[in-house]
Amino acid sequence: MTVLFVTGTGTEVGKTVATAAVAALADGPVAVLKPGQTGVAPGEPGDVAEVLRLTGRDLTVRELARYPEPLAPDTAARRSGLPPVGPGQVAEAVAELAAEHPLVLVEGAGGLLVRYDDEGRTLADMARAAAALGLAPAVLLVASAGLGTLNTTALTAEALRARGLDLRGVVIGAWPAEPDLAMRCNLADLPTVAGAPLLGALPLGAAAVGGEPFTAAARAALAPALGGTWDAAAFTAAHAVAPPGR
Repeated sequence: MTVLFVTGTGTEVGKTVATAAVAALADGPVAVLKPGQTGVAPGEPGDVAEVLRLTGRDLTVRELARYPEPLAPDTAARRSGLPPVGPGQVAEAVAELAAEHPLVLVEGAGGLLVRYDDEGRTLADMARAAAALGLAPAVLLVASAGLGTLNTTALTAEALRARGLDLRGVVIGAWPAEPDLAMRCNLADLPTVAGAPLLGALPLGAAAVGGEPFTAAARAALAPALGGTWDAAAFTAAHAVAPPGR
């Protein structure tokens, strides 16, 4: 049984696509949990629906709370008058899903320390609550490719270490066909600042088509630790940049 919390270095970095990619390559039953969905009205498809579309698999999906405004979960809950979702509720849902699924993926909102309630509890607190139940959760960090990602990756990794949480690795959520200098250099630097391996680089636009084409793209873009064939060393070497004057 594996419980993997998926967080990002910020918003719109590709967490949902990364969650779907891991789910698409997993063996056996997979459950995907979204603790708090924001910016989606009742009846509209949210992130778990997108994961289903992309994978084309019969997954177990669950959403614990939904708020219509595209805000941080605590703000969205307060403005909507709806109850927030807390760490205990999430941990109980994870435990229930883990009893019947070898892999449980928990996709957060925004970054690791986005607040979910007025007490300031975060996805990290949810992971710690799951750990307290003996579920041994790990965290997968989805990072942006370009300038600025080293700082946000380092800050997230430091926050995880301070809370005793295991950072399994980093996945670049959207790798462009023509990466710039910073992106190419970041391939070597990301695992250093994270203190964890680089486990993939999903191609920009991978979410355009679901089903088998998406699964094939995921397999080529994720490392064996996540079910794929991607080679971090080879990919980094292929994009290496010689220092000036050499």
